[in-house]
Amino acid sequence: MSIWIHTRNIFFVVLGSAIMSFGLVYFNMQNQLADGGFTGITLILYNLFNINPAFSNLVLNIPVLILGWRLLGRHVFVYTLISTAAVSLFLWLFQEVELLHLPLQDDLVLVALFAGVFVGSGLGIVFRYGGTTGGADIIAKLASNVFGWTMGRSLFMFDAVVIIASLLYLDYREAMYTLVFVFVAARVIDFIQQGAYSGKAAMIISDQAPEVADAILQEMNRGATILNGKGSFTRQEKEILYCVVGKNELMRLKHLVERVDPHAFVTVNDVQDVIGEGFTLDENKNPLQ
Repeated sequence: MSIWIHTRNIFFVVLGSAIMSFGLVYFNMQNQLADGGFTGITLILYNLFNINPAFSNLVLNIPVLILGWRLLGRHVFVYTLISTAAVSLFLWLFQEVELLHLPLQDDLVLVALFAGVFVGSGLGIVFRYGGTTGGADIIAKLASNVFGWTMGRSLFMFDAVVIIASLLYLDYREAMYTLVFVFVAARVIDFIQQGAYSGKAAMIISDQAPEVADAILQEMNRGATILNGKGSFTRQEKEILYCVVGKNELMRLKHLVERVDPHAFVTVNDVQDVIGEGFTLDENKNPLQ
């Protein structure tokens, strides 16, 4: 990996850590919402014993990082170490320098939504650029190696235990809004990791596949890949087109195919992320600005 890629990744890992910390301080901590994972444990310690999360985050994560550094790989371990330190730094900074105070205790819907957006965005950025927040991720990997559990199962069980333990300081109302926050954060994390360049993938089975491909290229400036297939009933050889377009181009593609071959069989699927010419690169293979 080049120095430029390392620098870019570290910048965004730190940025994601800052966004996550902002959400934790100004929405979770100010309004007594819990969380899962090691972050949830730091919030339990804060609400029950007034231990600063900036301190407890380091105390909890460093031993686990030392224990599990071989599981992460060198690059991920370095990014995780940076993220852990950055989260503690920004948690301390945002508590010392109060940028805003929002009295939203009477509107926990907004609190849960904004907490989910900020924490989810921060975590999503950290994950997208190769880091983790340590803690629960490493424990989940250890559980996978020792007990054969899946990562998803291990993380779910750990988060569930932490959130249940948070009932020591939450009332039922705050606990219910914590679940809303966790749900929103999870959806935002998925959105950030899936990327901005989502689209639609079309599989086109046509007796006029070359003509359809030419029309797509000439009229939409999109490429298509011709695959070889065989009908299971007729046993006839078929040419299948695979084409990825932007969401706003889908109806244009459908009309084009229908015009060239009204009898074409077309299926359309969601594409979570697209990397390459026409989406992230121009025709000269340079990144789009």
